[in-house]
Amino acid sequence: METPAIPAVSAAADTLRRDLSVAKNLFFGEIVEENLFPYPKMRERDRDMLGAMVDALDDFLAPKHADLAHYDRNAEQPPEFIQALRDMGLFGLIIPEEFGGLGLSNAAYARVLAQTSSHDSSVSLTIGAHSSIGMKGLLLFGSDAQKARYLPRLASGEIIAAFCLTESGAGSDAASVRTKATRGDDGSWLLNGEKIWITNGGIAGFYTVFAKTDTPEGKMTAFIVEAGQQGVSHGPHEDKMGIRASSTTTVAFSDVRVAAENVLGEVGKGFKVAMAILNNGRTGLGGGAVGGMKTLIRLACAQAKDRKQFGRPIAEFGLVREKIAQMSIDCFAAESAVWMVAHYIDSGCTDYSTEAAISKVFASEAVQRASYEALQIAGGNGFMREFPYEQITRDTRILSIFEGTNEILRLYIALSGLKDVGANLGELKSAVGNIFNDPIKGFGVLSTYVRRKASETTGYGTDKILRELHPSLRKAAATYEKYVVELSKAADGLLRQFGKAIADQQHAQKRIADMAIDLFVGLCVLSRADSLVRENHAEQHNAIGIAEIFTRQARRRLMRNVRGMTINEDKAIEALASAVLEKGAVGWDVI
Repeated sequence: METPAIPAVSAAADTLRRDLSVAKNLFFGEIVEENLFPYPKMRERDRDMLGAMVDALDDFLAPKHADLAHYDRNAEQPPEFIQALRDMGLFGLIIPEEFGGLGLSNAAYARVLAQTSSHDSSVSLTIGAHSSIGMKGLLLFGSDAQKARYLPRLASGEIIAAFCLTESGAGSDAASVRTKATRGDDGSWLLNGEKIWITNGGIAGFYTVFAKTDTPEGKMTAFIVEAGQQGVSHGPHEDKMGIRASSTTTVAFSDVRVAAENVLGEVGKGFKVAMAILNNGRTGLGGGAVGGMKTLIRLACAQAKDRKQFGRPIAEFGLVREKIAQMSIDCFAAESAVWMVAHYIDSGCTDYSTEAAISKVFASEAVQRASYEALQIAGGNGFMREFPYEQITRDTRILSIFEGTNEILRLYIALSGLKDVGANLGELKSAVGNIFNDPIKGFGVLSTYVRRKASETTGYGTDKILRELHPSLRKAAATYEKYVVELSKAADGLLRQFGKAIADQQHAQKRIADMAIDLFVGLCVLSRADSLVRENHAEQHNAIGIAEIFTRQARRRLMRNVRGMTINEDKAIEALASAVLEKGAVGWDVI
């Protein structure tokens, strides 16, 4: 029986409230419906281009699967392969047409990386590190002169870009970089230091470099540095667990003279530049994760139908079917969130950093689960190098580490929401206003939370929060309407209980973050399912089923996290960790 179609709501871009963050408003018990419904569509120009690009990528990469596996073993993409990427225009995906690029939106760019990732993660990383972070700062903050000088060569791939932020001892704590730039009397800078784990480090000609600058304007500045400048060098390729074919090296700077005109953005505002680049570039990583999941689902389906045990295809067994269904749910959910965030970026929203962090955490963990389950379905074959599962499993493991570890991003999600709740009170505004000027370290500045009625802060007691929704999804919607209020209560309670000490309560922050993740991702799933039903799409019934299953699973997680705010093992866990850390090992054995 067909679900009756009802008229589509107005276009997503027309209803969008660009000044509001959906994720942050969840902490106030509010669902910004205008920013979630209807689910966004890719612009027509991008759809037209993507059809041809996806086919071209498949035609190029599919016959090279044996070569790609060889590149992984040898830990290097040969120069002729890099040249082929140039020839296909893959280094100019998001560069405006006026500079020789394709001018794709973030949504279309993420879709390209989904396609390349369906073949090989190292290919996506070479392209993505160039576009998502390597030269993204130039697009976002570059002067007209800087863009005119570099973008045409970056678009053609004549020069490849790399992002130089991470240092030994300054991984997640990016504010503690030791690479230093000293300003001379003529306005130029002398740059000294070393960066580690730089993707494209060995093949790049253009580096976006972040250095400590103790100046009146601020403590960190971003610079454009060319690989050919005197004093610039890079180390050998790192021998990595996964994404082995992509170039990862150290990059060193020894008395490198950087002209004043090569400052990227404003002097002293380098941290702002770095965070903007990372937030803006996370759709590429998410798109790659989605592409990987779709390949894993195809592999798992083929394996399940072909492999027979006990005289039957294993596709008939409930526990195998459960794995394939869960992989599909996670894929739909990740894709729904990633492209919603891309829509926010493309539409000019001013605050999407929390949503970007959520999409990265969810997508990276979903693809890792999928790789584990697909390998499990393959059984012993999955463990063998002649099959693709082991490489995919190795490749996906990095996704929860780079571009912000998922642990740090969970703290960011929680504390960015708590910050806004606290800032809503006059007594807290001065304390929380600059909480992210020194991220992670700066999380400790919340002053004592002043007790007040919950309704004054969070707007409890609202009726139906979601109005324009297909009737088939109303039951699922009720879960989000209920638990968005529970999140606001939890935020209120934590600030009241801990005050400025909330920064040290990482177990509680994780629960808050996981609630926000389930709510935002679930709402994206609901929005996408709603749009598919309204369109009378062929997959509408599966979409409704996915929305219902995801919501039930999310409800169980939300219930556990709400309960865990007051009933938990946090103190016992901390005590055990202290004992093991003090000894440096476990203190028991069977002999």
